[in-house]
Amino acid sequence: MKHSTVLLAGLLAAQLAGPLQAATYLVGPTRTYTQLQPLLDAVTLNPGDIVLVDGGHTYNGGVIVRVQHSGNASQPVVIRGVRVNGQRPLFTGGNNTIELRRANWVTLESLEFTGGTSRCVFVHAANTVLRDLLVRDCPGQGILSADQNTGSLTLEFSEIRTSGNGTGQHALYIQTDEVDYPGAVFRMRHNYVHSGNGGNLLKSRAERNEVHYNWFEGAAYHELELIGPDPFMQQPAWHVDLAREDSEVLGNVIVHSGSFGAIMRLGGDGTGASKGRYRVVNNTIVATGSASTYTVFRLFEPLESVEAHNNVLHRTTSGTFNIERTVEAIWTFGRRVAGSNNWIKTGSSVVPPEWLGTLSGANPGFVNAGSFDFRPGIGSPLLAAGNPNPTSPAAWPFPAPTLLPAWLPPQRQALLPGDALARPPANPPTIGAVVDGPGDTIFSSGFEP
Repeated sequence: MKHSTVLLAGLLAAQLAGPLQAATYLVGPTRTYTQLQPLLDAVTLNPGDIVLVDGGHTYNGGVIVRVQHSGNASQPVVIRGVRVNGQRPLFTGGNNTIELRRANWVTLESLEFTGGTSRCVFVHAANTVLRDLLVRDCPGQGILSADQNTGSLTLEFSEIRTSGNGTGQHALYIQTDEVDYPGAVFRMRHNYVHSGNGGNLLKSRAERNEVHYNWFEGAAYHELELIGPDPFMQQPAWHVDLAREDSEVLGNVIVHSGSFGAIMRLGGDGTGASKGRYRVVNNTIVATGSASTYTVFRLFEPLESVEAHNNVLHRTTSGTFNIERTVEAIWTFGRRVAGSNNWIKTGSSVVPPEWLGTLSGANPGFVNAGSFDFRPGIGSPLLAAGNPNPTSPAAWPFPAPTLLPAWLPPQRQALLPGDALARPPANPPTIGAVVDGPGDTIFSSGFEP
């Protein structure tokens, strides 16, 4: 009895004590640890621990955050830069400037990465958050998530620029592991991705993509390529029909200024097809380059459906402007296309016949397209012309859609967390990604949790 009483008292005391107190570690030129990697080699980061890195200084790249530094769902491990005179800590060099090696539930925040010879940021981990990063001047991949060991990934309030190389290295190259992390989601919101040196600005093979409220501009090839997994890079248990990969592209500005002829490729690239459903809503898509022909939607290999609602599709230069290209498409259940209330430039070619309520004209009435101000001005045909209920056909509904955008994209600059602007409600909504005209109320400051 005495032994049982003592044991019970010990268990009660342990429960009352709760989890261990989270620790905070400091890295900087005047700190005990002057570089991040020696800290990671010396201590184990536990759930809830925070590493603060002094800004305004340069640190060695080649950082590896290993599995023992994992957090959990309620207490992620956070590695955060502390800005000094507005400057983040700068990590430079290495094969991978920073690598998350199976370290799950880790947040990287307010950091700058450059110069990784293969990748600036390399993720093979799950439940990763990349927030308020500057990823720039990467001679290979800017941010790469691996085919294996990668689960859900959120990228927000970040700038990615001057990265990529050739045709196979991209500013953003995303994949999720459908064997170890089925149902994983890539969420991308409030980012400024631009000035690609090669490849696509975003190439994603994730099981589900939610690409919301971003500004894309200046890809060497496609601005967005949303396709299926690479079958040659998966775990042995993977097979071609393990999952259908779906993508929602909502509330983005997409500016295509290069000479490559296609703005967006959906379905596959010759190495892996999504067989997926695509929902493209309230985007402002503008071709500004000098190619003789541009195509908005390049549909490629097996895919199930494409629906588009409330989008502006415009070309500011002379030449052919095709809305879709389907010569490479393979429809898994026959052609499934739908759309409503899209605005297209007069003379556009290959317009989907399934689209309803399509508007057209010589000019969408932007405030100043030459200065990239794509807000609809006074008298714009975009104002209050959208579909207030852009739902999917009942036979092939898009799963868990965001019906209409609630936020505005950045205006050719990175936003700080907390600086996102809420999109003012309007019924009917204005067509496109950006608003501020007589058909809309003055927008207010807000933050998407």
